[in-house]
Amino acid sequence: MLQIKPEDIEKKSFEILTSQMDKDRLKFYTDDELLVVKRTIHTTADFDYQYNVIFQNNAIETLKHCIQSDAMIFTDTNMALSGINKRILTGKFSITPRCLIAEPDTVEYAKKNNTTRATASVDLAYQIRDEKQDLNKGKKIPIVFAVGNAPTALIRIHELLDKYTPDFIIAAPVGFVNVIEAKELIKQSNIPAIICDGNKGGSNVCAAIINAVLLQMV
Repeated sequence: MLQIKPEDIEKKSFEILTSQMDKDRLKFYTDDELLVVKRTIHTTADFDYQYNVIFQNNAIETLKHCIQSDAMIFTDTNMALSGINKRILTGKFSITPRCLIAEPDTVEYAKKNNTTRATASVDLAYQIRDEKQDLNKGKKIPIVFAVGNAPTALIRIHELLDKYTPDFIIAAPVGFVNVIEAKELIKQSNIPAIICDGNKGGSNVCAAIINAVLLQMV
C-alpha cells in the first residue's frame, strides 16, 4: 500500500499513468497536447484516450487565444459546466461559462421548433453571442462549444456553418447513436477542435480538456 500525502496524490497518479502509456504515443503529441491527453486518462482511467484524442487546426493555441480574448464558452450539459475550473477561468480570465440546456428559453425554443434542446441551445448560444457583440459595438467575441453528451449539438453547429463558424469546438459526445457521424462532420469542417474520436467522451472529458488547457495558462 502506497503511503502518500493528500497533496501528492494527483502528482503520483500522473507518474503512474505516464509509466503505463504507450511509449510511441508519448512521442506522438506535442508537450501541450500530451498534457491534455494525460488529463483525459486521469479523469477516466481509460488508456484508449492516448489513441483517440485528435488535435485539429492548431487546437491548443487557438483555445488559449479564445480564452485570452474573452470568449463565450457554452457546454451542452450542466455536469460539464460544473467540472470546469472556475478559479482559473472566471477568477483569472473573467469568463463565466454557460449551459443553456435546461433554461426555459431553450425548452420553449425546442418545443416550438420541434428540435432537441441541444440543437436549440446552439441556436440560442449564437443569439446570445450576437447580442453581446452588438452591445460591444460589433467587437468580435469568440464562441467556444464544449460538447460531451449531445451529437445533435455538433450536427447543428455543422448545419449553421454557412451563417456561423465557431472559433473552437470540443467534440466529445459519448454514446452510439450518431456520435461517430457527428464527430466526423467536425473533422471534415477543419474548425479548430479537440475531438475524442469514436464512441468515447463525456461531460467529464469535456471539463478535463478545458482544465488541462487552463492549467497551462497559469
